[in-house]
Order: sequence, then structure tokens, then C-alpha cells
Amino acid sequence: MKVFIETYGCTYNQADSQIMAGLLKDNGIDLTDNIEDADAIIVNTCYVKLPTENKVTYRIQKLQKEFPDKKVIVGGCMVEIDGEKLEKVGPDCCWIGPHKLNHVADVVKGACNGNIVREHGFTKDSKVGLSKVKNNPYVHIIQICEGCTGVCTFCCTRFARGSLNSYPIEDIKKEAQLAIDNGAVEIQLTAQDTASFGLDTGEKLSDLIEEVANLEGDFRVRVGMMHPRNLLRDLDGTIDAFKHPKVFNFIHLPVQSGSDKVLKEMNRLHTVEEYKDIVNKFKQAIPNLTLATDIIVGYPTETDDDFKLTCDLLNEVKPSLIHLSKYQHRKGAISSSLKEVPHEVMKKRSKFLSDFKVEITKKENEELLGSIQKAVVVEKGSKGGFIAKSDSYLPIVVDDVNLGDFVNIKISETTATYLKGTVVM
Repeated sequence: MKVFIETYGCTYNQADSQIMAGLLKDNGIDLTDNIEDADAIIVNTCYVKLPTENKVTYRIQKLQKEFPDKKVIVGGCMVEIDGEKLEKVGPDCCWIGPHKLNHVADVVKGACNGNIVREHGFTKDSKVGLSKVKNNPYVHIIQICEGCTGVCTFCCTRFARGSLNSYPIEDIKKEAQLAIDNGAVEIQLTAQDTASFGLDTGEKLSDLIEEVANLEGDFRVRVGMMHPRNLLRDLDGTIDAFKHPKVFNFIHLPVQSGSDKVLKEMNRLHTVEEYKDIVNKFKQAIPNLTLATDIIVGYPTETDDDFKLTCDLLNEVKPSLIHLSKYQHRKGAISSSLKEVPHEVMKKRSKFLSDFKVEITKKENEELLGSIQKAVVVEKGSKGGFIAKSDSYLPIVVDDVNLGDFVNIKISETTATYLKGTVVM
């Protein structure tokens, strides 16, 4: 019995797939990288955006037609968010919900025996310390909690991941140390909102970061997305934790809009001034900080004036990475009852910000030309060479290195998306 796993979506979903692969292997079920050899195919779905929904829906339908002799098992957020649609596109598919990963072997065995097995629903089981099978042993993802405390009107992911469930710091440290001992040089702490970590248990993200960073070994820590509202609960402590030399100088801090009116209508529970205060304090403490943010273009109540405020904010804080999303209704989201902004208006605004973000990153990267960056080599490049991550978590293409190396790289070429350089002593 062989299983092929196909993953869509975020880092958290990637970790879910790694756990499923590890649990299958522990139960004597083989994995394959060749879909043709598989007896069962697990599609670990993402459902955060409409284009992704359409993509995974089409994929599920195509797999059933293309491989009628193989069992298709659907996992991920679609299982919990839209079982009604999943029933229509895959009436004979088995399901494995994101909270039921411990049952993945039973689902696969049942599917291969001709049964329709569907494990879904919510539990409070921990995902820390479970077996994982990774394609890249140098990067290790640890899920520090699941669910969130957010009430964002546009989001459907919270319906799949549920209420906040933080995992113990000691358990996270044990998994991190084991990964480091086995060669990992990048530890990624991930969640739907890492800043919410510990709100249900009394522990704090700042303490977790420091505890992991103080582990023995040569490695770096990347902290995943933080909601501004929850970050404000322990801003100074979190900034201090980020000053640790083993923590990447990188924060992912979604703002979604530069208009206080729109933020209020989104139920974001923070203001533009609070967001700017967070960014300014981080940059004062960590001058070479890389800031990533998320923007939703064309939220139903967004006017031209609101959009201009978003542009003004981005021009002021100048994030190095901007993840743009055109607003679209999502299953169960509160905002889905509102009238959408005309498509042409949304397209025009999105194009403007796309061009704007290229300008920002191109200019910032050009300023690094000739500089020497400390970096760690984490993966092979898709077009040759290797990819190293600088202390500011900027990707650098480099040759003549080994995976896992910590190196100094002189930047010889820049683009809007990456740097290129050579190793220097």
C-alpha cells in the first residue's frame, strides 16, 4: 500500500502533511513521490481564498477521473468549512479533518479496503512531538498552537481550525531540540496567529521564542504571522525576544487595510496608529528588520478614499513583502452578505499595489548591493545553486556551498524578489 500526499496552502498545512506522512510511515504504510505508483492520494486542501477553493475542487474532480482505480482522500480546511460542496465533488472520497490526523492510517486502510471513512470534527489533541516526514531536513516546522481568537469578518479559516489551543512550551522545545540535533538549521514556529500563543494557557510567545532560541546548536528561528491586536498584549517582551541573535529579523504582521473605518468593519480590533506604533518600535529596536504584511484589496465597504489611506500607510511603513489578496466572498464569512466592489475597480487597485510593492522591494534590495550578509543555506534552488536566508530572512541565491552552512555572502546582483551573491571569508 502506497500513499501520495499533495499539499496546498500555508506553512501550517505543510506541517499537517508532514505529520500525516510520519504517522502513515509509523503504521507501516509506504509513501511515494510518484502519483502513478500510489494506491491512495491525499489532497490536503486550503480554503482561504476563492481561487484556491476552485483549484482544489478542480483537482479533486480531476484525480477521480484520471485515476479511477486509486482512492482519493481529502484533508485540510475544506473538510471542516464546506463539507456540502465536498460531498458533491467527491461523493466517494474519504475525509481526514485537520484535527483528526491521528486517524490518517485508519482512513487510508479503510479507503483501500473499499470503505468510505470520514474522520472530521474538533479535538484538543496536541500536534507537537508527532512523527514527521520532511522533504527538507534542514527546515523544521513546529505548530505552536491551533485556532485563533480572531473574529475577522472576511475569514473562513477560523471555522476549520476552531478556538485557540496552545501547546506546552516544554513540548515545543523538545521537538525543536530533536530537529536541531538531526541537522535542522531553521526552526519555523507557525500558527494561524503566533501572537495568540498562550492566551488560553497563561504562557507567552516571547517566553517561547527565547526558550527555543536558547537551545543548543547552530540554527535560526523564524516566527510566523502575528495579529497586531494580540501582539500589543506583550509588545515590549516580544521585541526583546526578537533581539536574540538566533532569531531572524523578520516579522509577518498583516494589516489588511490602512483605513480605520475598514479595519473596524473587518473586526480587526486594532487601529492604523497601533499598527504603525508596533512597526516603529520593532524597527527602532531592530534596524535591519524585514516587514511582511497582508493587504485585502476591495473589501466590500472600501471606498477610493479608504484605498488611498492603504497606499499612504504602505508608503510610510514600506514593507519588504506585501501579500495582496483581492477580496472575494468566503463560505460562512460575515462579509459575504455584503455587495462586492466592482471587478474593474478591484482589478485597478490590485494592479496599482502590485506595481507599488515591486518598486519597494526592488529599491530596498538595490541598497544591499555590495553588502556582506550573514546567512544560512536552507535549500536547493529550483534553477540551480542554493538558497540561503540572510539574518533578515531575505533569500540569496549562491553557489559553491553546502546545505546547512552558515556563510557570509557578498551581494553582487539584486532583483525585486531575491538577491544573488558569492561566499566571502
